[in-house]
Amino acid sequence: MTAHHLQVLVGAEPFMGMIREALRSGEFRPLPVRERLIPKPGSLKKRRLGIPTVADRVVQASLKLVLEPIFEADFHPCSFGFRPRRRAQDAIADIHLLTSKSYEWILEADIEACFDSIDHAALMARVRRRVGDKRVLSLVKAFLKAGILTETGSREDTHTGTPQGGILSPLLANIALSALDDFAQHAWQTAMSTKGLRAKRRRHGQPNWRLVRYADDCAPRALKGAPM
Repeated sequence: MTAHHLQVLVGAEPFMGMIREALRSGEFRPLPVRERLIPKPGSLKKRRLGIPTVADRVVQASLKLVLEPIFEADFHPCSFGFRPRRRAQDAIADIHLLTSKSYEWILEADIEACFDSIDHAALMARVRRRVGDKRVLSLVKAFLKAGILTETGSREDTHTGTPQGGILSPLLANIALSALDDFAQHAWQTAMSTKGLRAKRRRHGQPNWRLVRYADDCAPRALKGAPM
């Protein structure tokens, strides 16, 4: 049922009131997302999208309003995808800036099926570090476990991943991938943050590198003459 149909048949205010009451009573349960397979540009493979119901999109949008400011306070500057006031052009500009500072070797990487393969237990562990409200945690987990209604009409359980197409999924993916950002930031602060440390690594044939990440695409860079 589309948002237009709901507005005509039920009305926006009564519909929102029903969602509010279901959330307050703890009776709200997300429905399986609707599968849509779309072609990947330049590839024979298809990308799986999961389209939530209108009610689920409303709740996901509300959850995002609550969760995003909390995790934005922790995210590192090397992350550019699916974040407020950040875009792909900013990631490209960061790469250009660092290549002007002797970072000449660039390694481009893409995490295969990133959204589909995110581990639920690991993701929820990272969410729990910053969120203590059990109702919020329960809702996030319920969306992860909502399942998929495939294009053939069958129902599939979701044991991993967060479906592309959901409002909350990009934020959840960033929370999961922030583990990579934490690793890169720790490596920089402990081993490469000063000229002396970087010079020492070069003398030992070790690379000095930085990370730029846009969603599940990332580009580690090394200094000229230092092997990856």
